[in-house]
Amino acid sequence: MTGVHLEKRSFSLAGHRTSVALEPAFWHALEQLAAAQGITLVRLLQTVDEARLETDVPLTSALRVYALETATATRGE
Repeated sequence: MTGVHLEKRSFSLAGHRTSVALEPAFWHALEQLAAAQGITLVRLLQTVDEARLETDVPLTSALRVYALETATATRGE
């Protein structure tokens, strides 16, 4: 179930459709990170999905951690 504070988007990843529900602030951060890298949001999601070392970690969690770690690294913290 998606809470009212989450925004759900659907994509094709690894050859099949998947949906991801994140807070709008995370979507905004991921869109900015993709733009800064000169890639599409879908390509960024594919990269994070492919880089998950623990496949039992949900994609939504991996995306949140990626957004936080990358934003922190780009600010030099």
